[in-house]
Amino acid sequence: MSDHSVALNIAVLTVSDTRDEQTDTSGQYLVSALEEAGHQLAAKAICKDDIYQLRAVVSAWIADSNVQVILLTGGTGFSGRDSTPEAISVLFDKHVEGFGELFRYLSFKEIGTSTVQSRALAGIANQTLIFCMPGSTGACKTAWNGIIKEQLDAAHRPCNFVGHLTRATTGGAHS
Repeated sequence: MSDHSVALNIAVLTVSDTRDEQTDTSGQYLVSALEEAGHQLAAKAICKDDIYQLRAVVSAWIADSNVQVILLTGGTGFSGRDSTPEAISVLFDKHVEGFGELFRYLSFKEIGTSTVQSRALAGIANQTLIFCMPGSTGACKTAWNGIIKEQLDAAHRPCNFVGHLTRATTGGAHS
């Protein structure tokens, strides 16, 4: 992280009916990646793929002034219980359409046309930036390294999201 960057407080939510802390490789990857980039883990949770449970967890983090960014992994496909887009998109004040578009473009280079089954999305709610990505660790790496890492770096030009997170502080993390 450069001298001009801001350490953000980031929460990580894994959406899964089957994963636990030992098997949550995607959530573990995101925690490691955000800390390596100089950010702080504000909270981490695993939530069943249930619209109302997802909204409850994410809404609490949106309301928490200590959380500036939320990274969600899982529930973005077309399986029976994949409901992250339906649960989270209604909470957005503004949608970041470019995230899903760019994610699918980058993912196409890796998995071809199967990327059309990704409903990755992002938005801003209460000055909290929210990224929803697929549950595979590979997809999380693609999203983090190809998009999110730079967009959370205050030194990245010509623009990044840090300036839109007016609650951004360098305060401590909590769990």
